[in-house]
Amino acid sequence: MAGKKLSRRERIKKGIRKRLAGSAERPRLSVYRSNKGIYAQVIDDISGVTLVSASSLAKDFSTTGNKVEQSKAVGKLIGEKAIAAGISKVVFDRNGYLYHGRVKSLADGAREAGLDF
Repeated sequence: MAGKKLSRRERIKKGIRKRLAGSAERPRLSVYRSNKGIYAQVIDDISGVTLVSASSLAKDFSTTGNKVEQSKAVGKLIGEKAIAAGISKVVFDRNGYLYHGRVKSLADGAREAGLDF
């Protein structure tokens, strides 16, 4: 069952990435969701460089609560780091996940921090 679900997400991800690419002016905010945590990266696809990253499992991250609340905090953290790096506009890449729950919460947190997408 897990193989079927993963292959479905990979197929959706390929479709999204056909239409979506991050540039230096408007990098890509990519989200990865695991069972234990959530990760976010701001990526410039043209030069192939990760500009900013944040994770719920990082040592500097200390928020308790459920996974949705942690995702919102990671979104705020990635937004603050991106603004500090001079990035205000991004393209949101949900990475094949449904825009619901933890992914939506991360996006809302990033918007609250000042990112535009």
